[in-house]
Amino acid sequence: MNAPGFCRDCLSDAPKGDRCPACGSPRLVRHGELDTLSVAHVDCDAFFAAVEKRDDPSLVDVPLIIGGGKRGVVSTACYIARIKGVRSAMPMFKALALCPEAVVLKPNMEKYRTAGRQVRAMMQQLTPLVEPLSIDEAFLDLSGTQALHGASPARTLARFAQAVEREVGITVSVGLAANKFLAKIASDLDKPRGFAVLGQDDACTLLAGKPVGFIYGVGPAAQEKLQSRGFRLIGDLQRAEETELMKLFGGDGQRLWRLARGIDTRKVVPDRGAKTISNETTFEEDIRDFATLERVLWRLCEKVSARLKGGNLAGCTITLKLKTADFRQR
Repeated sequence: MNAPGFCRDCLSDAPKGDRCPACGSPRLVRHGELDTLSVAHVDCDAFFAAVEKRDDPSLVDVPLIIGGGKRGVVSTACYIARIKGVRSAMPMFKALALCPEAVVLKPNMEKYRTAGRQVRAMMQQLTPLVEPLSIDEAFLDLSGTQALHGASPARTLARFAQAVEREVGITVSVGLAANKFLAKIASDLDKPRGFAVLGQDDACTLLAGKPVGFIYGVGPAAQEKLQSRGFRLIGDLQRAEETELMKLFGGDGQRLWRLARGIDTRKVVPDRGAKTISNETTFEEDIRDFATLERVLWRLCEKVSARLKGGNLAGCTITLKLKTADFRQR
């Protein structure tokens, strides 16, 4: 039996074939659980660069990097620049060595915030269960919205993606899945302008060959610890017993066992508060003088303090991030 499917351009049913029988588009989505899944991760494609290209048509077909200064880092790179190997958080000098023909623009955060608010408002028209992760991405839970929108969550999300293109002038990629962990993975499978579906039954096969660092929360130190115990790939975790991982890693072992199988019980929480508040700067030249650095650090602390006071917030952990001349982070 053919899996249910539809055309992402005209939303007509497309149960079989490589193109939509109604409009001829190849942008079809099919999956056995297409009409039952309701948790999504929506991510704006190359967001900062997309907004700039929207506002300046001369930039549409050129590699574009959003960042600042030779000593700065890449905030966002368009997909043309990414073909050359440019990535977010890459030092600017490395990015320009890979793609010397790139146009570089400094970030215009007010412009990006405006576009981000537009997209967020459109998400909240679909469901009250919107959990923002950043200015350009969020989880959504569309459970129980079928009667409201007269369509399954999958089709509602496809309409939403069309509306963002039409009204905001940028594109989004959608991951639809059984839970937040799988939805986040799915949204990266078909970028840009993508729509990917990942069911619970797909999870083990897809995850097995990924490194353990692919699991959220597993940083370099945790990855090294897992590898020292023989867990290099997620498939290695899948083959382990839950009790074995709990003996080795405590409560975190149970989390790893579940996520390795695509099991994630976290709910989409719309009132998720900010976890961190920070401020940083990049020097065009190396600075070793303590008094100069102290003055800069004081200004950054004052900015963070003002933002905390403005939000009536307090913090319990203070972190100082220092990047050295050879771009090592401490």
